Parts: sequence; C-alpha cells; structure tokens
Amino acid sequence: MPKNDRAEYSGLFAVHGLTGSALPRILPFRRLTHFRKEPSWSWGAAAFTFGVYACVSVRLHQRLRTSGWDLGIFEQAVRSYAHLRLPVSELKGPGFQLLGDHFSPVVATLAPFYRLWPSPLTLLIAQAVLFAIAVVPLARWAECALGRRVAVVVTAGYGASWGIAQAVGFDFHEVCFAVPLLAFSLAALGGGRLGAAVAWALPLMLVKEELGLTVGVIGGLVAWKGARRLGLVTAAAGLLGTALEVLVIIPAFSPTSSYTYWDKLPGAGSGAVHLLYQATIGMIMPDVKVMTLLALLAPTAFLAVRSPLMLVALPTLAWRFFSDNPLFWGTGFQYSAVLMPVVFAAFIDALTRWPATHVRYALTVSGMATVLMFFQAPLYQLVQPAMWHTDPHVITAQSILDKIPSGVTVAATNNLVPQLTDRAIVTVFGHPDSRPNPEYIVADASNWDWPFASSDAGVQQLNDALGHGYRTIADQDGIVLLHRT
Repeated sequence: MPKNDRAEYSGLFAVHGLTGSALPRILPFRRLTHFRKEPSWSWGAAAFTFGVYACVSVRLHQRLRTSGWDLGIFEQAVRSYAHLRLPVSELKGPGFQLLGDHFSPVVATLAPFYRLWPSPLTLLIAQAVLFAIAVVPLARWAECALGRRVAVVVTAGYGASWGIAQAVGFDFHEVCFAVPLLAFSLAALGGGRLGAAVAWALPLMLVKEELGLTVGVIGGLVAWKGARRLGLVTAAAGLLGTALEVLVIIPAFSPTSSYTYWDKLPGAGSGAVHLLYQATIGMIMPDVKVMTLLALLAPTAFLAVRSPLMLVALPTLAWRFFSDNPLFWGTGFQYSAVLMPVVFAAFIDALTRWPATHVRYALTVSGMATVLMFFQAPLYQLVQPAMWHTDPHVITAQSILDKIPSGVTVAATNNLVPQLTDRAIVTVFGHPDSRPNPEYIVADASNWDWPFASSDAGVQQLNDALGHGYRTIADQDGIVLLHRT
C-alpha cells in the first residue's frame, strides 16, 4: 500500500485505537468507504419497503389469514406490558408467563404504542417498520463502498428476500427487532466502526435467548479485526447472556422450572449414534437443509461465503439444523429473517474483495435470483387480485365476532383468535391447555386447522359443547358462535 494511503487509513482508524499490525486485517472491510458521501435515498427506499411489508401484513390480517399462534400470543404479551404487568398469554395456558417460554423483553418497547392503539395491527405495522429500517445501513454501506448500482441491487435483494417475506407473511415475531440491530451492527463492523458494531449487537440478547451466541460471534470478529479486549468482552457477554437466560431466567418463570425447548434438540435418550449423526451428516441431511442453504446464498451469487461476516449466521443455522424439529429446517415461517441482513452484509463485504470487472456479473446473478424467488414468496400476493378482494365469508365472520362483548372469555379457532385478542381473554378452541368453560366459543367450520387433526374432530368438539351447557347464538356461512348459559 502506498505510504500516503496507509497514513490516511491509519488516521481513519485512530479513533478506535487500531493501528500497526491490526490495520491490514481491517482494510478489506473498509475499502472505498471514505471516498463517497452517504446516500440520502436510503430512507426513501426504507419507506417504500415498509409500505410493501405493511400492506401484506395488514391485508392478511383483514382476510383472516393471521393466527393466534403466534400473533395472538405476542399481542397478549404486549397487552400485558401496556398495563404494567409481566407478559402473560392465555393462549399458552391460564396465566402462562411468557418469560418462562422465551426471553424477549424487547417486545415491551411496543407497549406505549399499543396503549395508544390497542390492536394487532400495531404489532404488524411495527414489524414492518423494523424490517424496513434494515435497508438503511445496508444501502449506505454498499453505496459508500461500491457505488449506487451495487447499493440498489443490495437494497432490492434484501427488500424482496424470501426470509423477510416469509416472516412478513406469517404473523408477528420478536425477531423483527433483531433484523435492524444486525444490519446496523454488521454495517458498522464492515465499515471499521467497531465500537458501534458492539453497541448495536448487545441489545440482541434482549430479543431472544439464542441470539447471545450471535453476539459472541460478532465479538470474535471485533477481536479479530484488532480491538481484542472489546471483542473478547463482547463475546464473553454474549455467551454468558445466553447461558444466564436459558439456565436461570427462563426456568425461573417456567411452570416446569426448566428450559422448555430442550426437547427440540436431540437429547441423551436419542443415543450417542444419533447425536453423532445429527452433529455431522445430519447438519446437511435431509435435502431440505441443503435447499435452505442454496436459497440463502443464491441472492448473493454465492459470494457471501467469501466474507468472514457470514460466520454470524452460523449459530442460527447450527441450532436449526441440529434440531429434530423439521419446521426449523426449511424456508418457511420466521426462522430465516435474522439471516437476511447477515447474508447481504456478507455480500457487500465480499464484493469489496471481488475484482471490479467481475462485479457486474455478480450483480446480474443476484438480481435474477431475487426476481425468481420473489414469485415464491408472500410479497407476490400484492399483485394478485385475490389479495385486494374481501370475501363475503370474512364479512360474515366480522359481523358475528361483533356479537361477542368485550372483556369476556372466548375460545376461538386459530384464525379467529387475533381478531379478538385486543378486547377479550382468548384461548384456542380445541387446545388441551385452553381455559375450561369459556363464556363464548366461536369457530370457523371452514378452517379446521391446528390443533384439530381433522374437520370431524372440530365438529365433534362443537357438538360436545352443545351438550354441556352451550347454546347457538349464530351459525352462518360456517361461522358458529356459542354462548354458555
């Protein structure tokens, strides 16, 4: 490196105490960043992305496509916080303490907004805001380091990414807080602002218990880049935080006095052979795990694997693929949302190392992958006429739900639960842990999904209720409302 350039870089990093031998390890993450102004259009891109996410979430809710598990559960948690109580969810059982399920106190930050507007839409719109804000640090870093063209491709790739789209299309989840925190942290890490990277990463431990492991990896990268003491302290804090939450805090609130989700991992009863299999070949088998990895890397033209930042994804991928639960392995639900800012941050960093003459080819592949995968994700529903058509069945359901007074106890089928959680004490009809003998039962007989094994099982439960003190208030278009006399 020319002497003048090295002096310029040295001055740039002096504020971090990073000089001498530490400098060469940092340069790949900072290349070209100081030559361009930060883009002002990133907030406009975030606003557009927010509009897309909000439209999808709100319309799905209005069309009865949200569910008690999980939107209803989180609304009950935020409702508890809004009334200055610890988070309780009747949907998981009478008086069930959610801090004994997952450690996610960050959702309490939504309580003031929910107090002003007590509605599940408050959660869905807040989630859209948080997912969209992640555009800003990624776009700014990409343009400062590599120019407008790269920034536009990265913004479009993240905005239309399947991991975010699947989360937007499936209720509300606490991981929406982790996405912008990771985006800001990794953009700061890639830009050499190590103190800022740590500051953005540490709150991840308030989002969900396993994210302390992610903080640990970020701390390791900070140490590798030269701020050894800061990085090691951060890594230790992350690992200790996860241990404390899993082994102490959650068991203290749990009705079983233990961490609920140990059973999602292969236990000692599985046998040594099975554990060895899960930790080796089982990490890429069955094929769905490989398909998830391919889908994760394709929008980056598979260049993300060239960046050390991709290591931040390993804790999430490890616990998912090590688990015995098939729901964790694929591309559905909200489980991959936290991986999206990681993979696109790694993409930006990898492009700074890629020959400039080859960048356009990588951008072409990335753009094509984004377009192809867009048609498989929930965001595609926005351009389908059915998304904007309100079915008469929905209108009928709303009119019948209006017959239920506020403040009463209700057992509702899963798709009707979040239509009531803002004004009633709601449980899932047919769930074994539901509060017994609710004042009202409301069921959508056209949608006997979980927890019923079949429509016959749902009809049988309704008939049982009619034989045990309930009478029919309304029965129209498959929506049945019963009241306990």
